[in-house]
Amino acid sequence: MLGTDENGREVSSRTVYGARVLLAAGVFSVGIAITLGVASGLTSGYYGGRIDNWIMRGMDALLAFPTLVLALAIAASLGPGPRNAMIDIGIIHTPVFARLTRGQVLSIRELEFVEAARTLGTGHLRIMLRHILSDVTAPIIVQASLSVELAILADAMLSFPGLGVQPPDPSWGSMVGRGKHYLEQAPWLPFVPGYGDSAGSPGL
Repeated sequence: MLGTDENGREVSSRTVYGARVLLAAGVFSVGIAITLGVASGLTSGYYGGRIDNWIMRGMDALLAFPTLVLALAIAASLGPGPRNAMIDIGIIHTPVFARLTRGQVLSIRELEFVEAARTLGTGHLRIMLRHILSDVTAPIIVQASLSVELAILADAMLSFPGLGVQPPDPSWGSMVGRGKHYLEQAPWLPFVPGYGDSAGSPGL
């Protein structure tokens, strides 16, 4: 329907398959970010003091770098491949979840039900996981739904120079990267996956 690429492969089917790859990469990347960010933010907000200071300064250091530069630097150090790309994107989005979780924990940790749990001798880990984490999941879920789109865009960005999904597996970013060499002969090669990648994306 959309013709073939430079190797005779059908563009429309590869675009559809590439969407599945990007969606999986986005979900797993956000899962990594949630795991690292929530653990960091929960620990930082609950204990406070020096622990809070050390963790948050680390998150501020990650946020200090431009997203594109940090993504390329981490991807270059880890090497190309879809798994490393997901780890890369997960690290980039970790500070967002860490700061969000910390802010929620700071507003909850001094409430009466938490103080009651401490009075009864409940351990710190149980308080954090059972009494505090359950009350901060709503904003985390909202942020996760917003971050999936950015993670998909970031994965396509890494695949464009060849740091993400590797051939012969299709990815919208890699399809745009290869198709740009054939703009005069076959302009649909970069346009079809490029339009799907950019539609509705607010950018990094």
